[in-house]
Amino acid sequence: MRHAVEIEYCTRCRWLPRAAWLAHELLTTFEAELAHLSLKPGTGGVFVVRVDGEVVWDRRAQGFPEPTAVKRLVRDRVAPGRTLGHSDRPEVSP
Repeated sequence: MRHAVEIEYCTRCRWLPRAAWLAHELLTTFEAELAHLSLKPGTGGVFVVRVDGEVVWDRRAQGFPEPTAVKRLVRDRVAPGRTLGHSDRPEVSP
């Protein structure tokens, strides 16, 4: 089964570059698992990542995501047994 990812971003906040960069990261990492990835323009400070319609990241609740955090969440839904290499390493506090 191939999956759909949607990144909804605020056009007024000019978050298209951030959304496009995250889209690139996800497409590069999950090219075999994704049927499509869409960028959805929105307003009101929205930045939400959905997999198959399910919200996996919402900026309002969680802040702006690090790409590794989103990759882990997407991986858990589209390829649960797969390793992400260095992205799977625990984060080290300074």
